[in-house]
Amino acid sequence: MARRKYMRTRQLKPGMKIDQVIEDRMGRNLVVCGSILDDYIIESLLKLGIMSVYIQDGGDTPEDNILSPAAAQKVEKLRTSDPSKVTLSDSVKKRVSEGIQFVYNNTGSDKFVEAADSITEDLMHAITQNNAIAIDISSLKTSDEYTFKHSVDVATISMILAKHLNMSKQEIYEIGITGLLHDIGKTQIPPDILNKPGQLDDAEFDIMKRHALYGYRMLNSRNEFNNAICLGVLQHHEKVNGAGYPLGFESNQICPYAKILSVADIYDALVTERPYKAAYTQREAVEMIMSMTGELDITAMKAFLESMILYPVDSIVELSNGEKARVVKNNFHYILRPTVVGIKSGKVYDLSKDLNCANIIINN
Repeated sequence: MARRKYMRTRQLKPGMKIDQVIEDRMGRNLVVCGSILDDYIIESLLKLGIMSVYIQDGGDTPEDNILSPAAAQKVEKLRTSDPSKVTLSDSVKKRVSEGIQFVYNNTGSDKFVEAADSITEDLMHAITQNNAIAIDISSLKTSDEYTFKHSVDVATISMILAKHLNMSKQEIYEIGITGLLHDIGKTQIPPDILNKPGQLDDAEFDIMKRHALYGYRMLNSRNEFNNAICLGVLQHHEKVNGAGYPLGFESNQICPYAKILSVADIYDALVTERPYKAAYTQREAVEMIMSMTGELDITAMKAFLESMILYPVDSIVELSNGEKARVVKNNFHYILRPTVVGIKSGKVYDLSKDLNCANIIINN
């Protein structure tokens, strides 16, 4: 009997059977459930920014992914479920996708605020219904269009970080609104700059940087958004060392919402493919975030590193020593180094603590 297994897109092989529907932003099916994957479909998933999918795991399991008896025994003994993660049903994803498109395409509408509130309520419910305290960003997939997907991703990540930091429900809700609208000022950037398929030159980038100020003015002109939300939008590109924009504020001048949004914004931008750049792997993106201690708020960064799940339990990974392994436990303080069991050898690799594993990493 086939089981459902969550698997990183980069590890998919032709012949595997997908166990979910892949839709475009209009709700049209791009890949139907049960489709047999080929190189074209796998490459298309990666181009869409879909980094993990569900596949049918059972009789069609690749031979080299079958656990040996020794490995199966270790997996059964050591397997520790991941913390509750944010999950969105297909109906909620559709509603969120339609809502965020309306928000960005109808900034002057009387229903602008209502639509933003509705999306945030859906995200809030997804977090509270199963007491989610972690996130696997690759499983969200709410839209094919970068701005829409990015806005929902940043909102969701930021809300989880706010929860991790023990912020109040009202603050979590407000940071969700801020995340959804953090790039709303881009609606006032000339399309030829916003949609340029290559890198912006200095003059174009100076114009692009104005989106934070434009967004602030758009929200501040309405009575429905408080100062914390408006400042979060204004300051989400500021850096604690004063190297950000638009005002070059340092840490003590940056509001708490912006410090959280900055981490979420950078991570999601790094792992998403754009016309002018390839997507970084999740591991590469996390390593880059970890290197930015002089630019990002340490508290927000720590919350991020303790909330993200890059290698869900039961996923199959390839180690840098060439061995395939199954993830059996994610280690709270070491996002890149879970505990895994070699599929054939049954050897346990605690990548977070075992000094013998210091030189072993997970290949993406």
